[in-house]
Amino acid sequence: MPTLQAVRRAQELGLDLILIAPTAEPPVAKAMDYGQWRYEQKKKQHDAKKKQHVIQVKELKFRPNTDDHDYDFKKNHAIRFLKDGNRVKAVVQFRGREIAHTDLGRKLLLRFVEDLAGVGAVEGQPRMEGKATHVIISPVKAATGGGPAKEKSDKPEKAKDAAVGGAPPSTTVH
Repeated sequence: MPTLQAVRRAQELGLDLILIAPTAEPPVAKAMDYGQWRYEQKKKQHDAKKKQHVIQVKELKFRPNTDDHDYDFKKNHAIRFLKDGNRVKAVVQFRGREIAHTDLGRKLLLRFVEDLAGVGAVEGQPRMEGKATHVIISPVKAATGGGPAKEKSDKPEKAKDAAVGGAPPSTTVH
């Protein structure tokens, strides 16, 4: 329809005339509440940003002769970090004469990588930089249990359990 007629029609409806595709032949316009449309667009962007997960690199520091209890404690932290979807950087810091025993630090990191094999994948071999050896471990897709996705997968299992009990999950009596 002609532009003037479209503007009049939109005003009668109490809406705004908005160009959707100005380069199309003929141009495409839509009658809608512009303020409401802008509000919905901002809300969609906000919700999309809320659902994003920023991957962080969590750093765990060891010494070449770290005790077993301390090692296990830090290993459990690493497992939790990997399950949350973050990367883990394990660092063995050498001080003083410890630098002569870099092989101990390398063995510690290789043991750490082996212990996290089910939840993390190594990004390269342990590397020596300055007075520290480090390795970066990324989460494995199967190990990362997201909050909302995990809840959705639990619900069908509960329905299956109810169906096994004899009655279907949703029974109606007429």
